[in-house]
Amino acid sequence: VQLQASGGGWVQPGGSLRLSCEVPGFSLDYYCIGWFRQAPGKEREGVACITYNDGRTTYADSVKGRFTISRDNAKNTVYLQMSALKPEDTALYYCAIESLSCTLIASLVEYWGQGTLVTVSS
Repeated sequence: VQLQASGGGWVQPGGSLRLSCEVPGFSLDYYCIGWFRQAPGKEREGVACITYNDGRTTYADSVKGRFTISRDNAKNTVYLQMSALKPEDTALYYCAIESLSCTLIASLVEYWGQGTLVTVSS
């Protein structure tokens, strides 16, 4: 299973970025797909995820109200719209697929994509 993440970059504090994760040729209907991040020297943490068949979302407390996860069924793609970015959001962001339910627990991830770097600084 290939998870193709893109959209990372540099942005000033308070700015916005949108990450994309395309999963070609794989049915996501019974999976949860989401984003994790890992900052230097820190453990990987769950950010947001969405149950693909019904669109239910789960967010980490640290990003609630600032990040929005969504999906495009036709494109088999999940997006993470990040707004009001803070320097502490700087990390390598990974797209990931869990099975069944969204937990945002890294050890329960079945498939990982490559990371895309988000840097928030002035």
